[in-house]
Amino acid sequence: MSTQSSVNEAIQTHYTRADLGEVILAALENAGKDVNRLTPEDLAPIDQFHIRGRTATLELARVVGLDSAKYVLDVGSGLGGTSRCLAKEFGCRVTGIDLTEEYCRAAAMLTSKTGLAHLVDCRQGDATHLPFADQTFDVVWTEHVAMNIPDKSRLYREMHRVLKPGGMLAIYDVLAGPAGPVMFPVPWAHTPHTSFLVQPIELRQLLEEAGFSITDWTDTTEAARVWFVSVAERIRKNGFPSLGFHVLLGADFKEMAQNQGRNLQEGRILLAQIVAKK
Repeated sequence: MSTQSSVNEAIQTHYTRADLGEVILAALENAGKDVNRLTPEDLAPIDQFHIRGRTATLELARVVGLDSAKYVLDVGSGLGGTSRCLAKEFGCRVTGIDLTEEYCRAAAMLTSKTGLAHLVDCRQGDATHLPFADQTFDVVWTEHVAMNIPDKSRLYREMHRVLKPGGMLAIYDVLAGPAGPVMFPVPWAHTPHTSFLVQPIELRQLLEEAGFSITDWTDTTEAARVWFVSVAERIRKNGFPSLGFHVLLGADFKEMAQNQGRNLQEGRILLAQIVAKK
């Protein structure tokens, strides 16, 4: 088995949870939601699987200039939360791709229940071998995904390939901080073997080598720290809510969240919002 294949297998094992769709529906019912009439806002606590959630998604969407004429590829689309959010808020068509089959199945079910299947679809696949023709998309979008991908050079070349000329790449990602190694486990990896963070200077170089010109680069680490402190305080006071990332990540989530908070506070990780043009 190749290194990439073994990494892919480990990543799928990390994220896969049996009967995920049923688990999510049960959590939604416990939270008092009508599972037959869901909105993207109902799902946001569980399907916006990245720091600062829907707020960060909408900030990036405004910077990249999304509108209903755009066709978007959401790379590492998870449960489809970002795809649905973009489709509902901006009217754009979105195709998601995710490595984990269980997430794709759950994404399709949730998209159907929110009435957005006419705008949003999801395919299982590898971000470093995108199953799309050259120059297909107006925007390639990715949030908190590259941390799990070792071959970043190929990742960004593939993103460049499927973009139309003048198309935009929108990134919201976790990067390596200056203060030393990440403390594990974290939400994206149990061990260093499936975590591949790069420093900001490395990401800049990777994007330029892939043929992109960077048009916007915003460090959002401080906003992430503030958000994390407020979430941790709510959990400390009230315990875990019915809906949240712990539903996806199970018993290890508490330790993952504590480590994530420390990694942020101690400068072991950084957050960046980046827009680049083909």
